[in-house]
Amino acid sequence: MNTRPRRRLLPVLAVCVSLGLLFVGAGPWLEARTLAAKARSLPDFGPLPHFELQDQEARAFTQAQLERRVVVADFFFTRCPTVCPLLTERMARLQRRAREQDVPVHFVSFSVDPRYDTPERLAAYARDHALDTANWSLVTGPLEQVETTVLNGFRVMMGRADEADEDDFLSLFHGEHFVLVDATGRLRGYYRVTEDPQGLEQLLEDASALAHAAH
Repeated sequence: MNTRPRRRLLPVLAVCVSLGLLFVGAGPWLEARTLAAKARSLPDFGPLPHFELQDQEARAFTQAQLERRVVVADFFFTRCPTVCPLLTERMARLQRRAREQDVPVHFVSFSVDPRYDTPERLAAYARDHALDTANWSLVTGPLEQVETTVLNGFRVMMGRADEADEDDFLSLFHGEHFVLVDATGRLRGYYRVTEDPQGLEQLLEDASALAHAAH
């Protein structure tokens, strides 16, 4: 039996196997390079300033507690009958997707109705909506501090219709974007998640890139 063709194949197979192993070994490196490039390409809207607020457990909540974390923030109020339930549902969905993909993110929802939304009411809201507060903080505080944080810090609108009574919660308005903050406390993106079906996926992809860059 002539075995020469088979012998010629052995070096070729060895080279193919070596190249295959090389590409397999390079996979994580290429993925890391891609994520790092993605993180660098995201816009930078400036730093998040200092704030002093409270979470749903009445614990002090400041920007220092977000340091070294990738953060997704949104803005809502517990009495909101319109878009807020949808925003909460989208945030919960994003939280589940991030956990499934092992993306370390902390979620923060800032109440734009802080005079009504006490820590106790935020805690009740979390229970009523079965929110996982292990890495999701609901935040309130003095109105002036909240306004400064939301308007000047996150650069998201909030307010009340002109000449509306303070008890008229239907006159409240606020931005509907989710805001992405990197682990150095800089604003890196704004995402519409109520109308854009790809908004959550894009946000999760960008958060993953930032989380990888932080480690």
